[in-house]
Amino acid sequence: MYIRLFRYIGTMTATSNDATSKRLSKADALPPSDQHAQQYVAVRNAHETELLEDYVELIADLLKHQGEARSTDIAVRMGVSQATVSKTVARLKSLGLVSSKPYRSLFLTEKGKAMAAMSHQRHAIVLQFLRALGVSDRTARIDAEGMEHHVSEETLAIMQRFTQERESKRNAT
Repeated sequence: MYIRLFRYIGTMTATSNDATSKRLSKADALPPSDQHAQQYVAVRNAHETELLEDYVELIADLLKHQGEARSTDIAVRMGVSQATVSKTVARLKSLGLVSSKPYRSLFLTEKGKAMAAMSHQRHAIVLQFLRALGVSDRTARIDAEGMEHHVSEETLAIMQRFTQERESKRNAT
Protein backbone atom coordinates (compact mmCIF):
# COMPACT_ATOMS: atom_id res chain seq x y z
CA MET A 1 0.00 0.00 0.00
CA TYR A 2 2.77 2.42 0.91
CA ILE A 3 4.58 1.62 -2.33
CA ARG A 4 1.46 2.56 -4.32
CA LEU A 5 1.12 5.77 -2.33
CA PHE A 6 4.75 6.74 -2.99
CA ARG A 7 4.36 5.92 -6.69
CA TYR A 8 1.23 8.07 -6.79
CA ILE A 9 3.01 10.94 -5.04
CA GLY A 10 5.93 10.55 -7.42
CA THR A 11 3.59 10.61 -10.40
CA MET A 12 1.80 13.67 -9.10
CA THR A 13 5.10 15.46 -8.46
CA ALA A 14 6.40 14.54 -11.89
CA THR A 15 3.22 15.71 -13.62
CA SER A 16 2.79 18.96 -11.72
CA ASN A 17 3.45 21.89 -13.97
CA ASP A 18 4.01 25.60 -13.91
CA ALA A 19 0.32 26.30 -14.64
CA THR A 20 -0.65 24.87 -11.26
CA SER A 21 1.96 26.80 -9.36
CA LYS A 22 1.04 30.03 -11.20
CA ARG A 23 -2.60 29.65 -10.07
CA LEU A 24 -1.55 29.57 -6.41
CA SER A 25 -0.91 32.93 -4.85
CA LYS A 26 1.41 33.61 -1.93
CA ALA A 27 -1.66 33.76 0.32
CA ASP A 28 -2.51 30.16 -0.67
CA ALA A 29 0.85 28.95 0.60
CA LEU A 30 0.43 29.99 4.23
CA PRO A 31 -2.84 31.44 5.52
CA PRO A 32 -3.03 33.74 8.54
CA SER A 33 -2.41 31.98 11.87
CA ASP A 34 -6.00 32.08 13.13
CA GLN A 35 -7.37 30.72 9.83
CA HIS A 36 -4.69 28.03 9.77
CA ALA A 37 -5.59 26.96 13.31
CA GLN A 38 -9.30 26.82 12.38
CA GLN A 39 -8.47 24.50 9.49
CA TYR A 40 -6.70 22.05 11.80
CA VAL A 41 -9.44 22.26 14.44
CA ALA A 42 -12.03 21.41 11.78
CA VAL A 43 -10.03 18.36 10.68
CA ARG A 44 -9.54 17.15 14.27
CA ASN A 45 -13.27 17.54 14.95
CA ALA A 46 -14.11 15.58 11.80
CA HIS A 47 -11.70 12.80 12.80
CA GLU A 48 -13.40 12.53 16.20
CA THR A 49 -16.79 11.73 14.71
CA GLU A 50 -16.01 9.99 11.42
CA LEU A 51 -15.64 6.49 12.89
CA LEU A 52 -18.87 6.86 14.82
CA GLU A 53 -20.66 8.13 11.71
CA ASP A 54 -19.31 5.23 9.65
CA TYR A 55 -20.56 2.72 12.21
CA VAL A 56 -24.05 4.17 12.57
CA GLU A 57 -24.34 4.53 8.79
CA LEU A 58 -23.36 0.88 8.32
CA ILE A 59 -25.72 -0.27 11.08
CA ALA A 60 -28.57 1.64 9.39
CA ASP A 61 -27.71 0.04 6.03
CA LEU A 62 -27.57 -3.45 7.53
CA LEU A 63 -30.90 -2.94 9.28
CA LYS A 64 -32.47 -1.68 6.05
CA HIS A 65 -31.07 -4.32 3.70
CA GLN A 66 -30.64 -7.36 5.93
CA GLY A 67 -33.12 -6.74 8.70
CA GLU A 68 -30.45 -6.93 11.38
CA ALA A 69 -27.05 -5.50 12.23
CA ARG A 70 -24.82 -8.11 13.84
CA SER A 71 -21.34 -7.39 15.14
CA THR A 72 -19.91 -10.12 12.92
CA ASP A 73 -21.38 -8.46 9.82
CA ILE A 74 -20.00 -5.10 10.89
CA ALA A 75 -16.53 -6.60 11.43
CA VAL A 76 -16.52 -8.17 7.97
CA ARG A 77 -17.78 -5.05 6.20
CA MET A 78 -15.47 -2.69 8.09
CA GLY A 79 -12.48 -5.01 7.70
CA VAL A 80 -11.76 -5.04 11.45
CA SER A 81 -11.75 -7.60 14.24
CA GLN A 82 -14.78 -8.39 16.36
CA ALA A 83 -12.89 -7.00 19.36
CA THR A 84 -12.61 -3.64 17.58
CA VAL A 85 -16.32 -3.71 16.78
CA SER A 86 -17.16 -4.56 20.42
CA LYS A 87 -15.09 -1.65 21.67
CA THR A 88 -16.63 0.79 19.21
CA VAL A 89 -20.17 -0.48 19.87
CA ALA A 90 -19.59 0.06 23.61
CA ARG A 91 -18.63 3.65 22.80
CA LEU A 92 -21.71 4.07 20.59
CA LYS A 93 -23.89 2.75 23.43
CA SER A 94 -22.31 5.13 25.94
CA LEU A 95 -23.05 8.03 23.58
CA GLY A 96 -26.68 6.94 23.24
CA LEU A 97 -26.42 6.13 19.53
CA VAL A 98 -26.95 2.36 19.66
CA SER A 99 -28.82 -0.12 21.81
CA SER A 100 -28.79 -3.90 21.95
CA LYS A 101 -30.34 -6.79 23.75
CA PRO A 102 -28.56 -10.04 24.68
CA TYR A 103 -28.33 -12.42 21.71
CA ARG A 104 -29.96 -9.89 19.39
CA SER A 105 -28.61 -7.52 16.78
CA LEU A 106 -27.81 -3.86 17.25
CA PHE A 107 -30.41 -1.12 16.95
CA LEU A 108 -30.06 2.61 16.41
CA THR A 109 -31.57 4.98 18.92
CA GLU A 110 -33.37 8.08 17.64
CA LYS A 111 -30.09 9.97 18.07
CA GLY A 112 -28.26 7.23 16.13
CA LYS A 113 -30.87 7.29 13.37
CA ALA A 114 -30.47 11.06 13.04
CA MET A 115 -26.68 10.74 12.79
CA ALA A 116 -26.99 7.93 10.24
CA ALA A 117 -29.43 9.95 8.11
CA MET A 118 -27.15 12.99 8.15
CA SER A 119 -24.12 10.87 7.29
CA HIS A 120 -26.02 9.11 4.51
CA GLN A 121 -27.08 12.43 3.00
CA ARG A 122 -23.53 13.82 3.09
CA HIS A 123 -22.21 10.61 1.56
CA ALA A 124 -24.78 10.68 -1.25
CA ILE A 125 -24.00 14.32 -2.13
CA VAL A 126 -20.25 13.71 -2.29
CA LEU A 127 -20.69 10.46 -4.24
CA GLN A 128 -23.00 12.08 -6.81
CA PHE A 129 -20.64 15.03 -7.16
CA LEU A 130 -17.64 12.79 -7.82
CA ARG A 131 -19.60 10.77 -10.37
CA ALA A 132 -20.70 14.03 -12.07
CA LEU A 133 -17.03 14.96 -12.40
CA GLY A 134 -16.44 11.68 -14.23
CA VAL A 135 -14.76 9.75 -11.42
CA SER A 136 -15.29 6.01 -11.84
CA ASP A 137 -17.91 4.46 -9.57
CA ARG A 138 -15.36 2.35 -7.68
CA THR A 139 -13.05 5.29 -7.00
CA ALA A 140 -15.94 7.65 -6.23
CA ARG A 141 -17.24 5.23 -3.59
CA ILE A 142 -13.83 4.96 -1.94
CA ASP A 143 -13.17 8.71 -2.03
CA ALA A 144 -16.66 9.66 -0.86
CA GLU A 145 -16.24 7.45 2.19
CA GLY A 146 -13.47 9.69 3.48
CA MET A 147 -14.49 13.04 2.05
CA GLU A 148 -18.01 13.07 3.50
CA HIS A 149 -16.60 13.67 6.97
CA HIS A 150 -14.34 16.57 6.02
CA VAL A 151 -16.52 18.71 3.78
CA SER A 152 -18.14 21.85 5.14
CA GLU A 153 -21.84 22.59 4.79
CA GLU A 154 -20.95 25.37 2.34
CA THR A 155 -18.95 23.02 0.13
CA LEU A 156 -21.66 20.33 0.35
CA ALA A 157 -24.29 22.83 -0.81
CA ILE A 158 -22.12 23.84 -3.78
CA MET A 159 -21.45 20.18 -4.65
CA GLN A 160 -25.17 19.46 -4.54
CA ARG A 161 -26.03 22.53 -6.63
CA PHE A 162 -23.36 21.62 -9.21
CA THR A 163 -24.69 18.07 -9.49
CA GLN A 164 -28.30 19.22 -9.77
CA GLU A 165 -27.47 21.84 -12.42
CA ARG A 166 -25.47 19.31 -14.41
CA GLU A 167 -28.34 16.81 -14.19
CA SER A 168 -30.85 19.50 -15.27
CA LYS A 169 -28.73 20.35 -18.31
CA ARG A 170 -28.41 16.67 -19.20
CA ASN A 171 -32.19 16.17 -18.97
CA ALA A 172 -32.85 19.30 -21.06
CA THR A 173 -30.86 17.98 -24.02
